[in-house]
Amino acid sequence: MSAPIPSLHTVEDALRRITETFAAELANPGITTPPWQPSEWRLARAVAAMHGVSPLLAGVLRWQKAPEDWTGFIADQKAHTAARVKRMRDLLSRLDAELRKEGIALVALKGAALHPLGLYRSDERPMSDIDVLARAQDVERTALLLGRLGFQRTMVTARHLVFEPQERHTPAELGEHRANDIKIELHERISEALPVDPVDITDLVFPRDPHAGINGYSSIAALMTHLLLHTAGAMTGRGARLLHLNDISLVAARMSASDWTEVLERPGAQRPTWWAFPPLQLTTRYFSCIPQRALDNAERGCPRRLASAYKSRTLSDVSYTYPWIDAFPGMEWARSPGTKLRYALHKIRPDPEQLAIRAALLRSEPRHAQSEWARLSQFRRILRWLTSSPERVETLAAVRAAFEQSR
Repeated sequence: MSAPIPSLHTVEDALRRITETFAAELANPGITTPPWQPSEWRLARAVAAMHGVSPLLAGVLRWQKAPEDWTGFIADQKAHTAARVKRMRDLLSRLDAELRKEGIALVALKGAALHPLGLYRSDERPMSDIDVLARAQDVERTALLLGRLGFQRTMVTARHLVFEPQERHTPAELGEHRANDIKIELHERISEALPVDPVDITDLVFPRDPHAGINGYSSIAALMTHLLLHTAGAMTGRGARLLHLNDISLVAARMSASDWTEVLERPGAQRPTWWAFPPLQLTTRYFSCIPQRALDNAERGCPRRLASAYKSRTLSDVSYTYPWIDAFPGMEWARSPGTKLRYALHKIRPDPEQLAIRAALLRSEPRHAQSEWARLSQFRRILRWLTSSPERVETLAAVRAAFEQSR
């Protein structure tokens, strides 16, 4: 039976408390069950799903007095994740075979690279899609190959091409489901806008002598660099996830001093990873895994105001746990007055690509189609920014789904 859906104004504090509890439990599991009310256990589903850690929590939490509907939810998420990861592995195996026939080399990115390293079991880490990197000359050949595998191009952005199954299905409202469609994101470049100027690390990711088929990163340092950059990009829009920090912590545990030097002190580049300190600082807030020397080196390369800001930031401040839409959430990442101005103009007057992405999300994502904010013109969005605190689409959708679930 579904429960009444609360407003985000009434649950903001609970969302933060639950988020910080989950972060602490992943790093250091305890046996004391939180004294949450039934509504807070519902919110826990939303938080776990938003942060991508429902299946991880199922294997980590030691709470003996948690409600059965909560333990049932995370157990279901664990089973759905295992089934979905198996589908992804099967797809990657098929893709690898076809790439070898065509003589095309791709690099598996993020989750698709972490699983083969043994950092996660198949029922622990969900993947929303499969990310792969191609060389520029291979992008169109790879697109044709994906078409033969039953995928069609549905979105084109400066960052990637998105491919979805030709027969698409409505995804589950909350968390993982074994039947959710698998998307493939084909990247030609690995870059993030921080907050408006792109930081590109493509040259670090692709191995020097790749073989035809699916390749790994050029080094563990390259993998860490990408995880840090991806998390930094998410933080600029307050879209970081606890799963991102967990990824960083697991890879950090395998790194040597020379690996950290490769990440933070690349020769010939001035402040090569100026953006690395915020995600490292946020990770070390919860996980004792980042060597102090690496953290100190990252801070020295980071702009002072940005480093200072993230000395006190929590995951709740830079994730979907923060339930409001701010006009300029990544302003502290701008390193000069000129960059701040360009970033502000970019947010006030979105470029055609941003508007096209909004339109595509309205067509393909049910939570966007149901959102009043997602349908507003840019002028009306600006008015909302000036006169109220608009609710974030992703946060509101997760809370609604959690309270509408029957179990």
